[in-house]
Amino acid sequence: MRAAGIREHDAGDAEALAATVAARVAELLRAAIAARGSARLALSGGRSPVAMFTRLAQAELDWSQVGITLVDERWVPTDHADSNERLLRDHLLVGPVAQARFVGLKTAAATAADALIERERCLRAQLLPFDVVVLGMGEDGHTASLFPGAAGLAAALAANGEAVLAAIDPPAAPHARISLTLAALLASRQLLLPIAGAAKHAVYRRACAGAAPLELPIAAVLQQARVPVDVYLGS
Repeated sequence: MRAAGIREHDAGDAEALAATVAARVAELLRAAIAARGSARLALSGGRSPVAMFTRLAQAELDWSQVGITLVDERWVPTDHADSNERLLRDHLLVGPVAQARFVGLKTAAATAADALIERERCLRAQLLPFDVVVLGMGEDGHTASLFPGAAGLAAALAANGEAVLAAIDPPAAPHARISLTLAALLASRQLLLPIAGAAKHAVYRRACAGAAPLELPIAAVLQQARVPVDVYLGS
């Protein structure tokens, strides 16, 4: 059931994977700026993308014309060690990339649910549709913060849903989250999915083979044909 729009790339070891994905993101951003005068990028957090962020921060392009957000965020202060915004500020939004317009997902609201309306309005006004979205995937098949077993997952995985964001309480991961919905992820011209390691490769193959999205949420991305997906398989 893998969609025809998926292109697989053998990306080699971790260093090569980071370099390849960073180069592709930079290429797509340059193309967007050339075609439309600006570029819009959504990135995944966590520890896996740090090497890619470091590479991307060295890319030569007009960062002042780039808008950046996250595909998800933990509902913790932005200076917290688990904050994805802090991760970006430490490893990507430095040097020339500091000129980019960053739109964070965390606000002063008490809960992620309390922030949905305001953050959705902001994303619609400033960043949608995205030129490129870089996703991640956990060994449980989650992507963004769309975790299997989470309350509200079915609504968040509605490909034609109207919501841009969802408040998610992961069943087996720390911190409440705010996450782009599947509909928002698919409001993109290109999706990139780096996958490193044999365990994640196996999950990816299961998702492509027809696993239910409620079981493996990444399957909703891999089984759709609306937006092309470049999958980078690293060792």
